[in-house]
Order: sequence, then C-alpha cells, then structure tokens
Amino acid sequence: MTRRVLERPCTLAMLIGFQFAFMVYFSFGGLRSLSFIFGHFAEPSFDYSRTRDVYSNLSLVNTMGGPRSEDDILLPRCPERSPYLVGNISVTFTQNPTLKKVQDKNPLVTRGGEYKPPNCEARHRTAIIIPHRNRETHLRHLLYYLHPFLQRQQLHYRIYIINQAGNATFNRAKLLNVGVKEALRDEEWDCLFLHDVDLIPENDYNLYVCDPWNPKHASVAMNKFSYSLPYPQYFGGVSALTPDQYMKMNGFPNEYWGWGGEDDDIATRVWLAGMKITRPSVSVGRYKMVKHKVDQGNEKNPYRLDLLKRTHRMWKADGMNSLTYTLLERALEPLYTNVTVDVGEDPRAKKPLRNDSIMGCRCCCRQRHSLARSSVIMADPIPTAGECVPLGVPSPKN
Repeated sequence: MTRRVLERPCTLAMLIGFQFAFMVYFSFGGLRSLSFIFGHFAEPSFDYSRTRDVYSNLSLVNTMGGPRSEDDILLPRCPERSPYLVGNISVTFTQNPTLKKVQDKNPLVTRGGEYKPPNCEARHRTAIIIPHRNRETHLRHLLYYLHPFLQRQQLHYRIYIINQAGNATFNRAKLLNVGVKEALRDEEWDCLFLHDVDLIPENDYNLYVCDPWNPKHASVAMNKFSYSLPYPQYFGGVSALTPDQYMKMNGFPNEYWGWGGEDDDIATRVWLAGMKITRPSVSVGRYKMVKHKVDQGNEKNPYRLDLLKRTHRMWKADGMNSLTYTLLERALEPLYTNVTVDVGEDPRAKKPLRNDSIMGCRCCCRQRHSLARSSVIMADPIPTAGECVPLGVPSPKN
C-alpha cells in the first residue's frame, strides 16, 4: 500500500517539492531556527538585586601565564558558550579608576587593547569601536568594566577609540565610519561593535558577537529609559554589525553634526538595505549610563528632522563611499588603539538658523554650499548673513 502511494507521480512531486522547500529554508536561516529549538542554551532568570563583581574569579579565565604570541602552538577551539559567564554584574561609579589600575587588573591585554584567550582559539573576533572627545572619565569607567566583561566571553577582541580632534561640532556617525575603516585595516573582524563611551553593560550573557543575518541592537534596556526600549526602531547606544552588513547599508551617514538623528537614519538604512534589527532580551541587554551634562560642541542638531526626510534618497550616496577624513595619529596604547582624526566641520556651522524669538529679529543666511539646502532655505526672500529684519517688517528684496 505504502509503496503504491510513493510510486504515484503526484506523491513523488510533492516529496521533491518538500525537499526543495527545506533546502531553501535552511539556506536562508532555517538552520539557525532549528538550532534554537534543539541546541539553544536557555537564558537563566536574572535577579539584579544580587550582582557579581566583574573581576571575580577572572584568574580562572586566564589560567596560562602571559599573553599569546603569533608563534604559539595551535589550541583547541573555545566552547560555543563560555563557562565563565556570571550573568548580572555590579556597575557603580563611586570611584574613578585610573588607567594604571585597569592595566594592572588586565595583564593579558596587549598593546592596542587586544586580547586573545590564552587556553583556546576564540570562535569570534570582535572590534569594539568607540567615538570619543573629552570623555576621559567615562572612558576609564568603560575600560574598567569592558575588558574583563569581554574576556569572560572568550573573545578575540580589540578596542578602538576614535577621537575627534579640534573643537568643531561632534559627528558621532562619521567617527564610527572612520573606526570601521581603520579597524578593518588591522584584521578581518567577524563583528563590529559600535559603542557609546558612557554605556556600561550589566550582564555578560549579552554576547559581543554579531548575528550573521541581521544587524543587532545590544543596548535594549538602559537605566536612562527605565530599562526599557524607548521606541521600536531605536538603534542608539550599542549596536553590532558584520562588515558585510555594514557595507550593505553603506555604513552610517556623514552629515549628522551634533546630537540626535543619526540613530534613526541608521535604523532606516537597515530596512532600506533589506535587513531587520535583532535584539537580545530586555533582561540581558541592560546598560547603565554614566551621568553627564550636554557636551560643548555636541548640542542638539537643528537639521536632524530635515536630514531624516531625505534618508531614502541619500543613503546610497552618503556613507562609507563618501567618507573623507585626515588621520592625525594612530597609537597603540596599553588598553586601546587610539585613532585621532580631523573629520572636518559642519558646513552649516557659521550659518545661523532663522529664529523669530531672538532679539525681536528674523535672521538667517544663504546656505549656498549645504548638502541640505532645500531643507533649510525658506521660500520667501532671505536676508544675507549679518542682516537683521525687525518682526513685522518684510524681508529686503535682493
């Protein structure tokens, strides 16, 4: 009976169709889904009223004497899940650690901020890229917690600090583009972790590895937002992409000078490039922010909404393929690789916005060379730079 059924042409065609469907399914991520069913490690529940010191039992991770060299013999691969994870970590800012203290507590970190597990071959290679300017206190806190955090995960990693020189308006997204380009000069990294300097991870089950299919947003729950996601498309703080994913979306935009807007632009790029955002659970993707005031030179970007409106038109032209900068210094510090660059200035910096509430005047300027000219030039005639027209008085004709 069964044999006769299998010999029918329609039955054979159906079986071949199912086989083909399974092949397609596994080729496009089905295998990952299957591994989650049969081989996924269940995340334990975390009680954040009871935390562990990030340095507790770190010596167990680094059981061999000194840092590894290129001449070391081949080692077995590290386990898929590190046995040294402790879960929730105690993060406090009552004391400001010195770089010397951080260095002493992390003896296997080599110059340039690089680390390889001493007793096994890492399964993942991750570059941590941190945009920076005048945040030395925050940087020391981050290095104090991040180095042992990553060592517990048995990663081969390197920390890059991308420092913007000068006093021009800060450009976080452009610095991240610079960091990616500079990091890929050194190593074929599997994963690029783009990390704000003021965010400290609170759970080492938040693995600093990439999702092979889609960009990952790691900082799901920050104390700044009461440990919840502020809105569904939020992509700020800490994110992770493979080099291929980063290039597929043309990196990050270069035209966001000042605070705000670039994260939403990036989230839109993910969608436009045919990808989606993945995230760890809220209980795992927790971060504590180092409190700080608004940085001078990083004030709110008044053009951010206008720039966001053009993302769907400009994302293929504004990004890694249009990146320009001047490399001023590249130094291998004991705990990180320092890359100091000149990324230029905001072309709109010396061209004030129209504002009817300042001194009873209506002042603005011509934006002849701005990339966002159509977004910031008003329809009515505009006074040239330096002219001021009292309220209620028509603008002068040119």
